[in-house]
Amino acid sequence: MSVSPKAKSRSGSTEIMKSFSLTILLFLLLALPGRANELDSLLERLRQAAAATQTLSSDFIQEKHLAIFSEKLLSEGRFAYRKPDQLRWELLTPFKSGFVLRGDQGVRWNGLSRERGRFSVERDPVMGMIAKQLLAWARVDLEWLQQRYQMELLQTQPPRLRLIPRDRGEAGFIRHLDITFAEDLRHIATVLLQETAGDQTLLHFKKVELNRALPDKVFEAPEF
Repeated sequence: MSVSPKAKSRSGSTEIMKSFSLTILLFLLLALPGRANELDSLLERLRQAAAATQTLSSDFIQEKHLAIFSEKLLSEGRFAYRKPDQLRWELLTPFKSGFVLRGDQGVRWNGLSRERGRFSVERDPVMGMIAKQLLAWARVDLEWLQQRYQMELLQTQPPRLRLIPRDRGEAGFIRHLDITFAEDLRHIATVLLQETAGDQTLLHFKKVELNRALPDKVFEAPEF
């Protein structure tokens, strides 16, 4: 039984596609372990850098891009951390607001309404999650982060990680986080939060100071 030229052509095309697919698969199988090793190496270097950090403080600029608007919303603030569990996160513009944390107890404030309120990390799920996230990044608590996110290495110079939420609830509104580190790995340079709805929040950290003595008042809420 003879085979038509068209059938031969289709058969040849199929074999070429199979060969191409196998080549790509082989390439990926060979490439993935190397990429995984690069990620493991980066995470270990991050752990070592974090171990030497006692305090961390910086200014930051926050850019909010809303999917329904073309203009971006800008705000500025400052951040401070003292090992093991003290935080200050404060927006300075367009109006002052923020919170301080000591252990699992915190105080938040709103400069516009001139209100203050205490909260507990364990009893306030929203503030608790915000505080835990910031602490995890300040301390580079990779075990906690790896439990909550799948990590991908996007680039090595400068080091950039992509974090994809494992939790379905969080994945419902956060598509991924892109974290860029300073060249020396001692602090985060930028954070990009991509929401599933299309909104983006970009944080630029600047004037970063490491292991500078921070007075206790840094971790106290302002009086109104």
